[in-house]
Amino acid sequence: MNISFIKKGCCFFIWLSSFSLSLLAQQSHLPVQQDRWRILPDGSIEWPIDNRLPHNDHVEMSGEKVSMWVQYGVNSEGQPAINRTMVFPTFRLLPVRTIASMTYNVTDGDLPRFLINDKLLKAGVYNAAVATDMPEKVTSIRQKGILQIKSEIGKDKSVSLQRTLFPSVDKPVALEKWVFTNTGKQPVKIEMEYLYREVRPAVERTTPVPHSFIVTTINEGLKTVAPGDSVQFGILYEAADKGNPLPSVDINAAYNDRLQRVSNIVSLLQLETPDPVLNTAFAFAKIRATESIYKTKGGYLHGPGGLRYYAAIWANDQAEYVNPFFAFLGDETGNKSAMNAYRWFAKYMNDEYRPIPSSIIAEGDATWHGAKDRGDMAMIAYGASRYALTYGNHDSAKVLWPLIEWCLEYLKRKVNEQGVVASNSDELENRFPAGKANLHTSVLYYDALRSAAMLGRQLNMPKEQSAQYEKEAQTMRKNIEQFFGAKVEGFATYRYYEGNDTLRAWICSPLTVGLFERKEGTIAALFSPRLWTEDGLASLAGNATFWDRSTLYALRGVLAAGETEKAMEFLRYYSQRRLLGEHVPYAVEAYPEGNQRHLSAESGLYCRIYTEGLFGMRPVGFNSFECSPRLPNGWKQMALRNVHSFGNVFDLIVHRADKGKLNIVIKKGGKEASYIIKEGASTLIQL
Repeated sequence: MNISFIKKGCCFFIWLSSFSLSLLAQQSHLPVQQDRWRILPDGSIEWPIDNRLPHNDHVEMSGEKVSMWVQYGVNSEGQPAINRTMVFPTFRLLPVRTIASMTYNVTDGDLPRFLINDKLLKAGVYNAAVATDMPEKVTSIRQKGILQIKSEIGKDKSVSLQRTLFPSVDKPVALEKWVFTNTGKQPVKIEMEYLYREVRPAVERTTPVPHSFIVTTINEGLKTVAPGDSVQFGILYEAADKGNPLPSVDINAAYNDRLQRVSNIVSLLQLETPDPVLNTAFAFAKIRATESIYKTKGGYLHGPGGLRYYAAIWANDQAEYVNPFFAFLGDETGNKSAMNAYRWFAKYMNDEYRPIPSSIIAEGDATWHGAKDRGDMAMIAYGASRYALTYGNHDSAKVLWPLIEWCLEYLKRKVNEQGVVASNSDELENRFPAGKANLHTSVLYYDALRSAAMLGRQLNMPKEQSAQYEKEAQTMRKNIEQFFGAKVEGFATYRYYEGNDTLRAWICSPLTVGLFERKEGTIAALFSPRLWTEDGLASLAGNATFWDRSTLYALRGVLAAGETEKAMEFLRYYSQRRLLGEHVPYAVEAYPEGNQRHLSAESGLYCRIYTEGLFGMRPVGFNSFECSPRLPNGWKQMALRNVHSFGNVFDLIVHRADKGKLNIVIKKGGKEASYIIKEGASTLIQL
């Protein structure tokens, strides 16, 4: 693949398949980005409305009993348009399906009418026949787990409005707070009309009892607002069961609860680097990964979201992606959801070694196994063993051990004649070819064997068992190289399956588990124009489809492989695009499928770029980990503060020491321990 550079009328063609990319080539390969958003001192991001209109975006916010998806936009005249969709994960509908959560949409035209000095606000929306409306113009939009839209109203801009949208932390209700402020010199009459609207699906379509969706107003009526004063109105979007009254909701208390929940998440596992974009993107990723946990009849359960995936778990999203992140974070709800997910999967262990379903849905009432075995047992064994080691709790690990053992035995029985793991499909569920045995499944199995050997020793399991796992891991490592190692499109990397001759994004996965035999060719392929697009890795070279999950794996793996500057160039680009660009503020699932939904487990993968990639934390015991930090050029120091893992709470600080050396400092309980290593080296940290 050639890229042309034009200088003084001449074309220079640079072949990019070599491992060493020049800075010029990298910069040309990464488009220049124009930020739409900016970072504010309080850690929120703001879109100050300029002349780049119209623009629309969407974001999801979640609580234990509701998820609120908001599509918001500003037209060419500066007027807002908001479309709200509320999903109630535990209010189930029939037939039993993954997507059968009670869901309702509310547009601006469905809201109660607002009048200012007897003139309709946005009359064009509410009543096209009324010409004497009160014009509105958006001035800024801000978010940090809460969406706030600020506007000026009236030709003289004598009234300001702030809309605030957010989900309740623990109730089946989403809330919208409207605060009008009189910025003029005369009293202003402001009215919100009363609204009560109830919708009930047919009794035959709801389970276990009839449900209702209700829209109600708070503090409705006519208010006279003096100059400098404000008035607040509220709109609630609620779910209720027959026989259960609506919960009492104080909108300001609910707002404070949401602020506190977001603040608590942000306070854990804090990233400190010289780059504010990376720090802020990490903080936002923690919010999205952790807020999307629903309180089901089977306990707390993490769910991807995206208007489809609630009150259900998957072997990839939960077991493989986000649960190992929760073991670092220290959020109690997150750890409860992780343990519940593994317990749910464990219920499907069986003596015949039939596969555990890919997904358990409908609060545990049913399963989905439509793509058959996608390598799910490798996903579960990999995630559960890493989670158990990192969490550092002996009792929790004992609970998970039988599941890990069972999955490893299942996988052993699936090893084919070539010594790699056979599976029906992969985690992309036949969207792209995966053959009869794919690279990613065998890589996960390899790492799960390594982790299980370490975990077995921590649990005092028979020494022979851990030794056998280690032996099988080494055999699998050799077989991965022999079977998948290949030259693909000129790059010395991996074929994704037998017969594959086109580059695939998941060639990155060996790098995340310490398989560096082909790192040069693999990294060159990942960052070549054949795979890297303006939105990260293409799933298949030459195809426009992208899934962020493989990009997030790749960035983690390239850092782990020690190509720090190359990884950081692309990590900075990716983080800026996702946090401050046109679709913000989180990692996304995919495109064109799903319209870049902010599925929550991808945000957990973003955080793991730092814990396992930049800081190189690889769990090896309940209170120990290998540390291989990658301190970028130009940085004197980086830190992870308030880490909750390996049975301890500590800070991990890395800073430059003598030339070519790094100092790793562990701060715990008022004490410090230092480890001096060469740059690029590893050391064992014992807490």
